[in-house]
Amino acid sequence: MLAKSASILIFFFKAFYAYHCESVGDGDKFPTSSNCRLTDAKKRGKKIMTETATTPDINVIKSKMKTIWTAGDFGKIAEIIQGGADEFIERLDLKPGETVLDVACGTGNTAIPAAKKGAAVTGVDIAANSLEQARARAAAEDLEVKFDEGDAEDLPYDDGSFDTVITMFGAMFAPRPDRTAAELTRVCRPGGRVVMANWTPNHFVGQMFKTGSKHVPPPPGIQPPVLWGDEETVKSRLNEGISNVTTVRIPIKFKFPFPPEQVVEYFREYFGPTKTAFASLDADGQAALKKDLVDLWTEHNRAADGTTEVEAEYLEVTAKRA
Repeated sequence: MLAKSASILIFFFKAFYAYHCESVGDGDKFPTSSNCRLTDAKKRGKKIMTETATTPDINVIKSKMKTIWTAGDFGKIAEIIQGGADEFIERLDLKPGETVLDVACGTGNTAIPAAKKGAAVTGVDIAANSLEQARARAAAEDLEVKFDEGDAEDLPYDDGSFDTVITMFGAMFAPRPDRTAAELTRVCRPGGRVVMANWTPNHFVGQMFKTGSKHVPPPPGIQPPVLWGDEETVKSRLNEGISNVTTVRIPIKFKFPFPPEQVVEYFREYFGPTKTAFASLDADGQAALKKDLVDLWTEHNRAADGTTEVEAEYLEVTAKRA
């Protein structure tokens, strides 16, 4: 599911617009629902997510997710944040021969630079067309990277197979976070690390999801992906089999050589979730969604020369395997 899988982030059907908990992070309020809530619980002294409604058929959800992520051309979106992906990999200080799994690898934004460091890299993603682009990128740079089609909730690898497991704007979008956390931990060797980059709830991308949720209702029973960008929540999820979790907030920029209105059209054409969301609405609904998104991009635009530059934020999470 950054690097999408992934990751912008991030408009929904695939739980992109599942932004319906009562509150997140610093207390900003979002559309409420009886389907889920973040509650203070006396369980290991941490916050946990409690579901209060029956989760819909997971096979149906996953089928829709796959359809959405194969729509559009994710490579056109991934290239926008390639610089941020390079910086993410640089901070990992990977060693030659280190085995790395990139979960929800998309078109290879993090897998490719990791391989350039000499790591033995495997990428996995649900979108076959993104994997085709990733393989082509690796071949063009004469890099040996294995790319597999697979599910973040059911990774096709043995226990403890990798020194480092990474996911940038990807695994956070899998519909069942408990299973995702368990799988990321399972395939990491004891003493290894799981490193995630997750959009935060209260910054720009979180606001973009909130905007979209007003127009495309979230499915019942699915937890908001951006909860992976909340420190308390991510520490409660990466708990079993993990000895230590550290987090840091990292800024990342979106830069486009055209104004906000064209940015929205760019996402509408190339980003599967956005493309699918617009297609689900009638003409009036499409116009309303476009207006709200253009307004949001315009409000946050720092450029004054007819281009677009917006700063977003993600939570970098490093969990050491016990």
